[in-house]
Amino acid sequence: MRLITVKMSEIYVNGVDRLVELGMYPSRSEAIRVAIRDLLRRELWPAEGSPLSVSEESGSNE
Repeated sequence: MRLITVKMSEIYVNGVDRLVELGMYPSRSEAIRVAIRDLLRRELWPAEGSPLSVSEESGSNE
C-alpha cells in the first residue's frame, strides 16, 4: 500500500474517529479505505466492477 496525506475538516475526522470508537472499523485508515472503495465503485466502476483483485480489495497486501 502507498501512504498518502489528506487534509480533512475536523467534523470529518471526528466522524471517522466515532466510527472507530463504535467498533465499526478497526482504524481510521480502514474506514477511509472502505469509503474510497465504495465511492469508486459507485462513481467510476458502476458497470464493469472494480479493476482490483479480491486480495487487493480486502487489504491482504498490508
